[in-house]
Amino acid sequence: MSSNRWGITLPLTGVALPAHRDIVRELADLGYTDVWSAETAGTDAFTPLALVAEWAPTLRLGTAIAPVYTRGPGLLAMTAASIAELAPGRFVLGIGSSSPVIVQDWNAGAFIEPYGRTRDMLRFLRAALSGAKVTEDYPTFSVNKFRLERPPQTPPKIMLAALRPGMLRLAAAEADGAITNWLSADDVRTVRAEVGPDVELAARIFVCPTEDVDAARGLGRLLISTYLNVPVYAAFHDWLGRGEILKPMHDAWAAGDRAAANAAIPDDVVDALVVHGSPAQCRDQVAEYAANGLDTPAIAILPTGADPVEMVRALAPVGR
Repeated sequence: MSSNRWGITLPLTGVALPAHRDIVRELADLGYTDVWSAETAGTDAFTPLALVAEWAPTLRLGTAIAPVYTRGPGLLAMTAASIAELAPGRFVLGIGSSSPVIVQDWNAGAFIEPYGRTRDMLRFLRAALSGAKVTEDYPTFSVNKFRLERPPQTPPKIMLAALRPGMLRLAAAEADGAITNWLSADDVRTVRAEVGPDVELAARIFVCPTEDVDAARGLGRLLISTYLNVPVYAAFHDWLGRGEILKPMHDAWAAGDRAAANAAIPDDVVDALVVHGSPAQCRDQVAEYAANGLDTPAIAILPTGADPVEMVRALAPVGR
């Protein structure tokens, strides 16, 4: 599957939601095709997209991702239907299991059977967003007589957050694509081999547009140790072949020594997983992901001290 998509992750760090209006209105002219949101402990995944739907009526919008545990099935369907009504034919609902920290520690939920919960939520959402009345005993939850009062005229595509073969194959078999995260340009080939050639593959790519290599690597190490010690990401990188090289980081983290964990991450791992350099160099590195089989890059700009709005302009694909 080929694509000329070029996405940006919003909101930008340190920029108030209303202050995004002017740059969002520029995005299409700059060559961006997509705006993707995230959901951890900042904004929710949907409110920024509601604003973008009004400000930029041609861009595709996507969640990457909305967790399948932190909203009930009906509420997740209603929220998705609302964005689909605002942006008919332009909204992609990305869902996934998220992580135990977000689900259990921050949202008082139970992180049980993530594969099954994601599969069942996908199947429920397919039915609910079509306007059908849903009464179903799924293996991980039950729904009784739910029907959307405002089903979207154009149901959104649904993509799955997927890191390893099981979820990637589920995305290929039942969803409209897969969304992945924290991988190198070379890793795209491995992931693409699992989903096949005809399934949309999207990924958030962390971009630190600075030529201060030490600063970029320092920030990259902080992020890598935070994410790659989460069990699902640790398992992902084991599958990608980084188990041994990341073992010293995992051991130091388990011992409670974050400084040692950061120091144990080799430079070449940081350079592979975090794009950095001048804006032109960063654009070229993101293009490598696409050349290796990524359909939709969703650039996430890391803070460098520069104006993030100007970095959106500098990283735009126009003229690359």
